Amino acid sequence: MATSEHKDRFASQRLIHTPGSTRTFARVLGGVFMVLVLCLFLPWTQNIRSSGTVTTFYPEERPQQIHATIAGRIENWYVREGQFVHQGDTLVSLSEIKEKFFDPNLLDRMVDQIQSKKSSLQSVKQKSEALQQQVQALQSGKEVSLQKAQNKILQARNKVSIDSADLEAARIDLEVAKTRYQRDVELNKKGLKSDVEVESRKLKLQETESKYTSQSNKLALTKNEYLNARIELNSIRAEYDDKIAKASSDLNATLSYYYEAQAEISKMNSEYANVQIRNSYYHIVAPQSGFVVKTLVAGIGETIKEGDAIATILSKNIHKAVELYIKPMDMPLISVGRHVRLQFDGWPALVFSGWPDVSFGTFGGQVAVIDKIDTKGLYRVLVVPDEFDHPWPEVQIGSGVYGWAMMNDVPIWYELWRQLNGFPPDYKGSESIDLHEDNIYDKKKKGTSK
Repeated sequence: MATSEHKDRFASQRLIHTPGSTRTFARVLGGVFMVLVLCLFLPWTQNIRSSGTVTTFYPEERPQQIHATIAGRIENWYVREGQFVHQGDTLVSLSEIKEKFFDPNLLDRMVDQIQSKKSSLQSVKQKSEALQQQVQALQSGKEVSLQKAQNKILQARNKVSIDSADLEAARIDLEVAKTRYQRDVELNKKGLKSDVEVESRKLKLQETESKYTSQSNKLALTKNEYLNARIELNSIRAEYDDKIAKASSDLNATLSYYYEAQAEISKMNSEYANVQIRNSYYHIVAPQSGFVVKTLVAGIGETIKEGDAIATILSKNIHKAVELYIKPMDMPLISVGRHVRLQFDGWPALVFSGWPDVSFGTFGGQVAVIDKIDTKGLYRVLVVPDEFDHPWPEVQIGSGVYGWAMMNDVPIWYELWRQLNGFPPDYKGSESIDLHEDNIYDKKKKGTSK
């Protein structure tokens, strides 16, 4: 008791006195610390976080713009925004704005032009056939005329040979007559021949000389006929060659015009087909069944150009997918078939990324496509529904999505240490991943084809 009274005398001793509430707080703090230390050894599922949007797996099912094939003016709308249309339904009708297509009877007039050109082509064809026959006739006539001229040359050559032989015989007769005459003159001088006989021999010599001269002139005339026959052969050849060349020139000119007319007819047929097809573009139809999401041009009377978009349509039957964007550092850990947990915007969810079994409102997915090139520093990944998980909710195309690609199960302290050091998640390996050869949509398509 003395001791107690002694302690109360000093203020410092009273200050160092430990109250009961402080000891309780220390015990609670120590318990919390122990709980936190124990929590560090709880399992944590590593994951790769990313964000993206809802899209469709097949390109033909994504929202597509409908474009005008030709320029025109809007005459009437047959649909409104949000309306469901079937494939081939008319969305809008156009009228022509180009002068060359204003004529309402343009197709009929083009048919008349084509028929007229075909008739002209038929006449040209007949003319070309007649010229071909003319060329053939001239060639045949040339062959006959050349044969006749060659026969005439042959006859003249034979006649020259005969006249040459006759001239030689006349020359011999003339020499014989000269010899006899000289002999008779010598005998007359000796008195062995009378003057009458000499005169008779002289007349015979003169007659023989006359025959020789006549035969010589005849041979010269025959040679001239032979030369004329050869000249006539060349003249016939040149004459027929000139006629054949002229006829062939006319034939080539006619054939050239014939081929040009054929080309013009082909061009006119092409123009006719183009106009006929163009007429079908005055009514823009739905390429597939779906909903008219938005009209991109205003009302009646507005002019649009070729290729302008007039409306956006969304397919009725779509296979939803999610496109997520992954950092290049995490891309080696992503493979086709890896499981992904998804949280959709507007859908209530309680998410513990490291404890997927405890999370609420998330849905399973499976990586189906990985892009081979990056987009602005990120790689796009397409995720489709996991057939072994809950079906996805009814979300709209373009809605935001958060995704977690699941990796290894590690203690929490290890995950904190990895995050502080900026290390990538541990790679689990393909052996422990339930990889599917095909995604759920590919299986459906294969089943349908079978």
